[in-house]
Amino acid sequence: MARFVLERLLGMVLTLFLVSIMVYFIMELPPGDYADRFAFRKYSGTGVTVTEAMIEEIRRDLGLDRPAYLRYFDWISGIVLRGDFGMAYSFLTPVTNVLGDKVWLTLGLLFATLLITYAVSIPIGIYAAVRRGSAADYGLTVFSYLGLALPNFLLALIMLYCANRWFGASVGGLFSPQFENAPWSLAKVWDLVKHLWLPAFVLAWSAVAYQLQTVRATMSDELNKLSVVAARARGVPETRLLVKYPARLAINPVVSTIGFDVNRIFSELPIVAAVLGLTELGDLLLKAYLDLDMNVAGAILLMLTTIIVVMNFVSDLLLGWLDPRIRMGA
Repeated sequence: MARFVLERLLGMVLTLFLVSIMVYFIMELPPGDYADRFAFRKYSGTGVTVTEAMIEEIRRDLGLDRPAYLRYFDWISGIVLRGDFGMAYSFLTPVTNVLGDKVWLTLGLLFATLLITYAVSIPIGIYAAVRRGSAADYGLTVFSYLGLALPNFLLALIMLYCANRWFGASVGGLFSPQFENAPWSLAKVWDLVKHLWLPAFVLAWSAVAYQLQTVRATMSDELNKLSVVAARARGVPETRLLVKYPARLAINPVVSTIGFDVNRIFSELPIVAAVLGLTELGDLLLKAYLDLDMNVAGAILLMLTTIIVVMNFVSDLLLGWLDPRIRMGA
């Protein structure tokens, strides 16, 4: 197991290095740089004619005139050694100050979504496989197809309408108005928890439907294995038999797709956040790209991709723990 963990850890480090290069390449893709936008903001409406020499001077002041590879090494070394993501040009403050609580709110929403996804899909998928062909099984199948067909943002709109139409309440945002700008306290944390379940439920909607069908299918296959039949013949209690043999192997495909689920959540989060009025990184990422503030955009992209890579690493470790065949073949 130690060798298995070490190999996966080294693979994760190499992947993160390649990801950082790709992220920086994406940062360099947009034409121009922030010097043009800075000059426009500084001299717009002043009557001053902006010359190329003035833009070059701004570029030198911001350090944007240096070769891309030197700026990459400064950028990545600052992140790794000091946790410094550079200066947010649009705000004239460090990137970490701009990101602020948005990072932790996004992570909280991510893990709440994953918790709902697996807490619902795994036990219900196992139940549907054990009761295969029953009315409950058919009902859950219809639910899963509906979850795959109905987009998350449409579900968010429906829930917003129902909350306002029948309950006269707003379910948007992550905080009540009195807690939005208040310092952190137990009351604010509890208010966040009360608001967090809805966007987490919306984001988990399609993932639950997909993973439910995955668990149901794999569990159905495992129930027909000879090892299960032999254990049942030896008189192993049914509940213990289900947990020890088929259920343990049936969740392998779910565990192996944790990284995929994280990627899907991040992909769907910006539009769901726009519908529900959430404070998260997606909206800030879009604004940073529009402003050509590549340090902010790069920091957000690197954080999101790092989370995906780390969750894939966790997925590998869980698979190795659940199924000895995987770590023995590593």
